[in-house]
Amino acid sequence: MKKVLITGKNSYVGNSLEKWLNNYPGEYEINKISVRDDSWKTHNFSPYDAILHVAGIAHQKETKENKELYFKVNRDLSFEISKKAKKEGVKHFIFLSSMSVYGLDNGTISKDTVPKPQKNYGKSKLEAELLINSISNDKFKCSIIRPPMIYGKGCKGNYKKLSKLVEKSPFFPDINNNRSMIHIDNLSELIKILIDNQMAGVFLPQNKEYVSTSEMVRQIARAKNKNIKLVKWMNPLIKLSKNKIPIINKLFGNLTYKNDKCNLFYEYHVRDFNESIYISETQARSENK
Repeated sequence: MKKVLITGKNSYVGNSLEKWLNNYPGEYEINKISVRDDSWKTHNFSPYDAILHVAGIAHQKETKENKELYFKVNRDLSFEISKKAKKEGVKHFIFLSSMSVYGLDNGTISKDTVPKPQKNYGKSKLEAELLINSISNDKFKCSIIRPPMIYGKGCKGNYKKLSKLVEKSPFFPDINNNRSMIHIDNLSELIKILIDNQMAGVFLPQNKEYVSTSEMVRQIARAKNKNIKLVKWMNPLIKLSKNKIPIINKLFGNLTYKNDKCNLFYEYHVRDFNESIYISETQARSENK
């Protein structure tokens, strides 16, 4: 039996992984701890085969006032936890980083792309990666995961906003863009594979299919049994606004991981795109009843 500790008691990714591994009774023992205070320092890490560190600061507007907090939590706390894990004999440490370390709003990212974060979130994540990797070795293997936008039932962020928009809007721009995204079940299965095989390295996971925001809206509407019309008359305005309004660029720009088999192994793709949207929406609907 693999013993896994998740640092980040109420995290979306951590809670989702726990549910996913519970599908394999007798194979995993999962514990979760909060790292919001210093109580984690007295927790014994030595029984665990792997630690998944997902706690961090995200989904907050960056200001001068909270800059220090990003680095204190995303970098310093992550490194302190990894050092404790190594000291107490844990063999595998998994760190949830982000696509944001590349600092790109548009383009294609490959395994050879050099990270150049532009914001405190990406900077703090990259600096944490470098510190954690500096103490890794054959006896303390480290996995760095840089996911693109994560979506699924109960997730925060842009997917939830799109889902709510479908409820209210009769139309949506019809723009054929490409984004790398990953459904939470695919990410959970990737983490399971990393745990099972104690795999070290940097991983750039994504769904098999690139996602068009307009097609995502279409599939959300279909899962909700809603009628929404995709229209092209808004496209010129969208194109003019992409470089001026960050959220427009995030929704309708192109940002992908290169579909490189050397970088990705497809065993973790347990949901295709259409199925992932259907599951996300129908599960959310059933829990809201």
